[in-house]
Amino acid sequence: MAETIDEISINYEDEQGRLLVKELKKEILTRGSWTTILFLYQELDKKTGEYGPEKATIRRYKKQGGYFRPQSKFNISNKKQALKIAKILTEWFSKDD
Repeated sequence: MAETIDEISINYEDEQGRLLVKELKKEILTRGSWTTILFLYQELDKKTGEYGPEKATIRRYKKQGGYFRPQSKFNISNKKQALKIAKILTEWFSKDD
């Protein structure tokens, strides 16, 4: 577990040391005892040994007992979904109030 926000990662290895989830990029959206991070990542296809397409996930962490613990996550499963979310958010938030 991570003690600081900068130590938080979604890299994940199996028992043999193979990197099953490879973090490509990380953007910290909010800092504090409740932290939100956007990650870009790839998953290893165990059959081919190759990493699959890029995906994104938004994760929330809460600091408890000196460590950041995962609280919730939303996975963006493909490029089409990511672009649709970005388009809608841009439309919603680019309007003048």
